[in-house]
Amino acid sequence: MDKLHEECGIFGIWRQECGPVAELSYYALYALQHRGQEGCGIAVNKEGQVSVHKNLGLVRDVFHEGEIQRLGEGNMAVAHVRYGTTGSGKLANVQPLVIDHLKGTMVLAHNGNLTNDAILREKLEKEGCIFHTTSDSEVIAYMITRNRLSCPSMEEAVEKTMAQIEGAYSLILMTRDLLLAVRDPWGFRPLCIGLLKDGGYVFASEDCALAAIGAKFVRDVEPGEIVTVKEGKLESIRTYCNKEKKALCVFELIYFARPDSTIDTISVHNARLRAGAFLALEHPAQADVVIGVPDSGIDSAIGYSRQSGIPYGIGFIKNKYIGRTFIQPGQSNREDLVRIKLNPVSSTVKDKRVILIDDSIVRGTTSRRIVRLLREAGAKEVHFRSSAPKFLYPCFFGTDIDSSEDLFAYKYTDVQMREMLDVDSLGFLSVENVTKLCDHELCGGFCTACFSGEYPVRRPETHEKDRYVQGASDEQ
Repeated sequence: MDKLHEECGIFGIWRQECGPVAELSYYALYALQHRGQEGCGIAVNKEGQVSVHKNLGLVRDVFHEGEIQRLGEGNMAVAHVRYGTTGSGKLANVQPLVIDHLKGTMVLAHNGNLTNDAILREKLEKEGCIFHTTSDSEVIAYMITRNRLSCPSMEEAVEKTMAQIEGAYSLILMTRDLLLAVRDPWGFRPLCIGLLKDGGYVFASEDCALAAIGAKFVRDVEPGEIVTVKEGKLESIRTYCNKEKKALCVFELIYFARPDSTIDTISVHNARLRAGAFLALEHPAQADVVIGVPDSGIDSAIGYSRQSGIPYGIGFIKNKYIGRTFIQPGQSNREDLVRIKLNPVSSTVKDKRVILIDDSIVRGTTSRRIVRLLREAGAKEVHFRSSAPKFLYPCFFGTDIDSSEDLFAYKYTDVQMREMLDVDSLGFLSVENVTKLCDHELCGGFCTACFSGEYPVRRPETHEKDRYVQGASDEQ
């Protein structure tokens, strides 16, 4: 598999009066489907009574008209789409999590990955906590619940919890009469605020979900900020804002996010165009056509074409009814799936010198098969360009790169990679230029740890991760 196992999307909605919050959440999850294709769920709050439906599968499979009607109307809802790594594909890990405790009910949706998850989990287990999932989202839920028992408000409980957890987390929480959005002090994962036409508020991982329900973008949740909605008032707690250097995961711009989204004021589409332009400057080639691997390689291919002057062409047609190649963990016949998913356009590539742009090369498997499709379609030369730098180091903030051992660029030299991919030349975007995908002063900074080895947060001990996450990583 040649794509990362991160991803999930979160959504929350608050309305003054009861209304179709389940239906709106359903449309929002459709817009966020690219962030998680393994499972999904919606929890609806009607006057303090919570109804939830969640299951494994795509949004269209988990929810149908009957389920939306069963959830009914409400004044608040929290929704989640999930992707997990091999071994974690079980219903218990599907969110939102619903926690009943002494002071009421709490619903939680989480995108991210804690770096001190194992330490906290072991501590909680020794104190008698029983875990039902392999997700660190449940650790967060336990921490907030415990703190709520000694804090006068949910806001203070969340604030106290933020001092105890480390790593990447964007959260949406719902209680009887309160909706909260939380973002870690580094801002690893995106989260934004929207305004409904009737005055209600929404939170979402990406603003493409706002457009899907007719909500107006207000602003991004700032790193370290807690945003609350109660009785129609939007309020902010900024205790942890500006405490850490911002570290938005740069792969959100390269691959994870939808190209029509804007994250922390950065247009994802424009960032990918810039990546392609930088590639053209760093790794030029004599060629007849530039093509992109659908979908996340297309924008960078257009950027490369514009910068180089080499015509852009449609090189592949993607079967839109098949999800990303990694949606079935453990599948052995992945080569046939690539063939079903992508079909080369022979008239574009036959007898041509082709520059092929993809968002990244992680393990090399899918990349080899894509190049083979071009060769079989008659491409005379194939020059492979990656709009991400070389993946060399583990990621502890929401992807499944837990070691360097399986990473293509770590295991092989440039010459070996070129031979194994069967390409005429190979180029990766530099770490220096990947941090220039927008105005640096504007975006405030990126996490590039998987490329550079420079981690914004202290990395966990390997044995801790092995115990709890081996083959069953958390929810992203």
